[in-house]
Order: sequence, then C-alpha cells, then structure tokens
Amino acid sequence: MTEPHGPLQGVKVVACSTAQAGTVPYMLMADLGADVVKIEAPDGGDPSRSQSVLPGMPSTYFETNNRGVKSVTLNLKAPEGRDILYKLVARADIFGQNFRPGAAEKNGFGYEALRQVNPKLVYISISGYGPAGPHAALPGTDSMAQALGGIAEAYSTPGQPLRTGIVSVADETCAILAFGGALAALTHARTTGVGQKVECSLLGAQVRLLGWTLTTTMWRNRDPVTGQARVTGTRARPGLSASFQDQDGKPLVFQLSGAVWQRAMTALGFYPALEAAGCGDLGVVHDGDDARAALLRKLDELFAGGARDDWVARLRGADIVAAPINTLLEASNDPDVLANGYVSEVDYPKHAKRLKVHGTPWGFSETPAKIGIAPELGADNAAVLGALGYGADQIRDLRARAII
Repeated sequence: MTEPHGPLQGVKVVACSTAQAGTVPYMLMADLGADVVKIEAPDGGDPSRSQSVLPGMPSTYFETNNRGVKSVTLNLKAPEGRDILYKLVARADIFGQNFRPGAAEKNGFGYEALRQVNPKLVYISISGYGPAGPHAALPGTDSMAQALGGIAEAYSTPGQPLRTGIVSVADETCAILAFGGALAALTHARTTGVGQKVECSLLGAQVRLLGWTLTTTMWRNRDPVTGQARVTGTRARPGLSASFQDQDGKPLVFQLSGAVWQRAMTALGFYPALEAAGCGDLGVVHDGDDARAALLRKLDELFAGGARDDWVARLRGADIVAAPINTLLEASNDPDVLANGYVSEVDYPKHAKRLKVHGTPWGFSETPAKIGIAPELGADNAAVLGALGYGADQIRDLRARAII
C-alpha cells in the first residue's frame, strides 16, 4: 500500500512566482501533497537560482522556497507560451503570481483573463503595499514591509535607531497568510463552483504579525516600552517578559505574571535580595521608568552570578516559562526543534550530501507531509507538456524556438 502523502493530494497549482513570499505558499502546498507547477523563464529561470552562497551547491534561497515543485519553462511573451499556460490553468485549482502590479495583466495572465479559462480558479496575487493606497503600483520587498509595518520596534533598543532584521519576517508571514487564504478560497470554490481573487501583501502581512501589541499601541495612542523587557497588565495584575545574561554573557528569557513572581524568584534564590531592594512585588514595573529600571538592574546583577542552564532549569522546575535565547545556529540544533522535525535532513544525490533543511511545522496523523528538493530548471517540461497532449516532436520544436 502506498503511504499517504499529505492532505492536499489531488490539488493542482500553477505558480508564476519568484522571490520568497511568492513561492513559499506553493512550496508548503507541495510538502502537503499538492501537484505544483512552477513557471520559469527559459533563459535562466527564477533569478534566485543564482543566489548561492556556497560554491558548487544550490542556492539556499531557491532551495528553501521551491522544494518539491515541478519546473516548467515558458516564454509567456509568446502566444504559444501563453497557450500552454492557459491549458495548465484550465486543469488547476490554484494560480499564484507576485509580479509588480499590472505586469500580470500586461502579459496575459491577470485574474480577468484566467477566470475566463477556469471560473473555479483561486487566483492568488501578492504585492508589496496592497492593491489600494498611494504606493500600490510600486514594487515591494521584505525590508520595505518591515520598515513600514513597525516590526523594527519589536527588537529595538531605547536610544538607538530602528533597524530592519536579517530574517525575512514580512515575506514569510505573507506567504503563510497566502497559503491559508488560498485554501480558504479553494474550500469556497469546491462548495460553490465559483473561484475568486485573493489579494495579499507584504505590508498587510507585517501589520498582522504585530498582533495585540499593535492594538494596545493604537488604543493608548503611544508607542510601547521597548528594550530588555516587555511589561504587560496593570499595577494590580502585572506581567513581565524579560531577557538577561548569565555570568558568561549567555542570554535567557522568562515570562510570568505577578501571581507567580515570588515563586519564580524564590526558585532562583533571588527573592530575599529583591525584597530588600523594594521589588518583592512585581507591580513596581508599573510605577514608572525609574522603578522598572531599578528592578531590571537588580535582576541583571543577580543573573550575572550564575550559569544560564542552571537558571533556566530552576525556572522550568518551578513551572515558569523560561528558555535560553538561541542564535540561528543554536536554534537549528535545539533538541525540541529536532525532536519535532522542525528541522530535518534530506538527501541531495547530485551533491552526494545529506543536508539539514526546514522540516514541516505541521504534524498530520493520517497524511504526513513529505519533504522534497527543488527542481533543476525545466526539469519537468517533457512530463508536464506530455500530460497536456504534446508529443516529443512538438516539445523539441518548442524548445528549439525558445518557447520552453
């Protein structure tokens, strides 16, 4: 018996997408069993194929964002290329594109054109700023969305300039929202027979990622306190999430409420010193900047007197949320990350290597995900075109004329 592969088996996807936000939704679908055809230009394909940082190895950027999909090369400026695209779309459930606004329409694969080919089609359009607004027609990137969306403040240091981060949080958030939006629209299409266009943007995704902190900011009409600690609640019901360094400079974090403050600090052996300093009640974090700073300074001093692993173990032993603050490399080797398959290993026969890659964030009891690798450019031309009814001679002719 064939092992079930993913809950999206039978779903057909065509994607004219590049970069990160435009490809990750369909990579996730491929992980879960969908048949995903990635359309690339014959002369080089997705530009991210060439963004390799390791000599002789595939681009980590392309590989991460395109694993498990099929690569078909099409010159969409040629009528024959567009005709092949329309044949693929006629059989598809989902189509995705993240071209600069207006480019898809100009090149014959805008929503209105493709809905004529397939009225049930779910059409995903990803842009930088969103479809409305003064900058809707501009191209967008992850850094732009981080800059406009406010996420830089989340990791800011008081008195220092805001900076965007190295991890593409806007791209990834947009991709995950596009993934969910596509499947929501697909459910509607299968129920009613009517497809629709789903708009997502890097900026919109970044704003969503800010969560309740943005709501609080808007209701208070002032920016939150940033830096070492996150203070929540009220004087009577305080909450604190804060980071500290141990004797070797290794960082850790804990998060708790005032109700368990004494228990947590007792487990660490800190409570007598904190009480003597006037910090026996966590509510002091709401008594103003000076009181909050005094508490944090005292905790800095106390945590610097021991080892991170011991502090984290004591807090966890008292049922307090605590963890070491990992670097990216440490996160990739974290025992919980590995045990749950959030990072996995995949064989790369061409390079005779077994390499660590992203695992899957989901666990399906009946239809587990399956991790693939990214395709070579045009690797699936013959198979995909053959399934559309093109013969070997026709495929050779299309290749000779640079249509594929």
